[in-house]
Amino acid sequence: MVGVLLIRLPDEDIRRLEALAARTGKSKTFYVREAVRAYLADVEERYWADGVIDRWEASDQVSRPAVVLWAGCDA
Repeated sequence: MVGVLLIRLPDEDIRRLEALAARTGKSKTFYVREAVRAYLADVEERYWADGVIDRWEASDQVSRPAVVLWAGCDA
């Protein structure tokens, strides 16, 4: 299934998309789709990381420096 989304972009962004599409032979839609995918992946990862930090801070676990943990792996 494919949905349709109407977005408004500043003229400068439209000009840049048109120039890029003309230069590469790919469509403006291709670049917008790729940009949305990359942005969503980044935002989703940040929210995931925030959740990990929140869970860690809410736990009773004690943090230790990585050097201490790595030293235990050498044995």
